[in-house]
Amino acid sequence: MTETDKSQIRNAATVIVLRDRFTTPRILMGQRGAKAAFMPNKFVFPGGAVDAGDHTVQLASPLTSPNDARLAEDGDAGLVPALAAAAIRELFEETGQILGQSGRWSDAPPDWTQFASTGYRPHAAPLQFVFRALTPPGRPRRFDARFFLIDADDLASEPDDFSRASDELSHLQWVALDEIRSFDMPFITEVVLAEIAARVTDRTPPDSVPFFKNNDEESLFLRLRGHPMTD
Repeated sequence: MTETDKSQIRNAATVIVLRDRFTTPRILMGQRGAKAAFMPNKFVFPGGAVDAGDHTVQLASPLTSPNDARLAEDGDAGLVPALAAAAIRELFEETGQILGQSGRWSDAPPDWTQFASTGYRPHAAPLQFVFRALTPPGRPRRFDARFFLIDADDLASEPDDFSRASDELSHLQWVALDEIRSFDMPFITEVVLAEIAARVTDRTPPDSVPFFKNNDEESLFLRLRGHPMTD
């Protein structure tokens, strides 16, 4: 992979919200617009690229082990808090749902002012790192996306209240896990859902995290276990 290619890949975070996992498991999803540059019309989980302000956010609670170590593997350990912050911000922006702890926040970055106005600070402890995927070459946009899982019970907001959501995702809804494959989804979303379905009743972190690493030379399927890379 050339340096130019690397500069075009944006770090991103995605959140899978699971509801009623032990009875009738459902996943929060929405549909991207027809004119979206990336995955138009597809049903996806809320998520997006890491913004500059995410690097300066003071989390109310940090990511827990082993999630933090696995995020740092084959990557930059300094990026870990920003990835958690981006996941929480994107969840809020696209669905209006709040993963937060009660607290005042007077110095929030510009992209976080609406979140701060709810009276909460970002709460990363419930985030469970479950998947990582690098968009293959040749796509109009490329992302190094980290997928996080939380339970709807972790939310500080009402799960059916989408009144704060932006218009980036339409048709926000809780989709039954056993009906979700009838929706038009990206391939990688289907792969992630298969991982979630296999572990739906297990709330502990997986033994290792799948990583689809696509570059110009080859496509690799790796497992992240929490051993940061060294030079």
